[in-house]
Amino acid sequence: MDPEEQELLNDYRYRSYSAVIEKALRNFESSSEWADLISSLGKLNKALQSNLKYSLLPKRLIICKRLAQCLHPALPSGVHLKALETYEVIFKIIGTKWLAKDLFIYSSGLFPLLSYAAMSVKPALLTLYERYFLPLQRALLPSLQAFTTGLLPGLEEGLEVYDRTDALLVKLSLLVGQQVFYGALWGSVLISPLVRLPASLFIVTHFDSTSSALQQRYMLGSDHRLVMKSVCLSLQDSNVLVQRNMLEILLNFFPFYSCLDPTEACIPMTRDDVVTIVSAASLTLLRRDMSLNRRLYAWLLGMDIKGNMQAPDPQLSRTLEEHTAFYFHKYSRQLLVQALISILQQRGEETDTESIVAYLRPFRIILSLLDKPEIGPQITGELMLEVVRAFYRYCREMLGEDV
Repeated sequence: MDPEEQELLNDYRYRSYSAVIEKALRNFESSSEWADLISSLGKLNKALQSNLKYSLLPKRLIICKRLAQCLHPALPSGVHLKALETYEVIFKIIGTKWLAKDLFIYSSGLFPLLSYAAMSVKPALLTLYERYFLPLQRALLPSLQAFTTGLLPGLEEGLEVYDRTDALLVKLSLLVGQQVFYGALWGSVLISPLVRLPASLFIVTHFDSTSSALQQRYMLGSDHRLVMKSVCLSLQDSNVLVQRNMLEILLNFFPFYSCLDPTEACIPMTRDDVVTIVSAASLTLLRRDMSLNRRLYAWLLGMDIKGNMQAPDPQLSRTLEEHTAFYFHKYSRQLLVQALISILQQRGEETDTESIVAYLRPFRIILSLLDKPEIGPQITGELMLEVVRAFYRYCREMLGEDV
């Protein structure tokens, strides 16, 4: 128990206030219909406002538990709205000091709500965030990743609250620090597949193509290992839009000509790091999706998303064909070959049917690359021996030592 609350318990008025709230909370125990919940929330609101002298609420753990239960996805929007009304009553009473201190108990019910709330509920929830959460500023840091994860579902394209959610996230980034904010964003990408699409969309949308990537390196946060893990996982996501956005992020932040240069790279990377990312990016070829292939080839050949030359050499690249040939040979060919070799050498623990699919995966990738005249002929010679070895290894595993 908080020392301040312990002291307040000596005040008979506070004890009386606590008893009134406890009585209101008992109504929830007998609620059997959603209409009963709305009635119980109304009584709780009256109880909370019966004494506005105290900013420290009694029974707040139970209050937050009941409110979180009232925000259950199975309940109708009317109950959700009434619960949000109760949250607002509470936040007005407790002020920023106690909201910051007890943020973890109030946020447990609120943060997941945006992902499943009805359209009538979303604006009310965002209003709560704007009025009471943003003023906390850096006090939000302990729950920043959870808050960010809770906001990202509002970035679904076509939603009425899209612009409002986007503006809220931008304000949040400025309040807590952009690098810190984007670090939390990448953390959300890593642990929550459901927010990878809006998170990657937010990064792509807010990348300023008129400025250099180095000037916008804050968008990669401060934990570079986290970013690389998140990028690799997202490149293998089941949603093609997530993969597309991640390939654009590779185009913007990880061009081959600079990613291994300590003075030019947005984040410090070893050669093995780049090979790992190229391996993950190469797997997008299995989709046989034109939009993915176009972005991957643009990345490998030193072009931007519109097909223009990226960092062309003025002496050796007078035409686009010369540029792509020079760029691929100098910067990305060896990294791509190493990535493909690593894919060929991977061994999984799949079932028989899955092992055949996994075995064919690198060959399907190589066949796709062979269709690209700027790439295929340049890598065939270096891969041939590894292809034979992979085939021999598979036959030996399937047919035994007599092969």
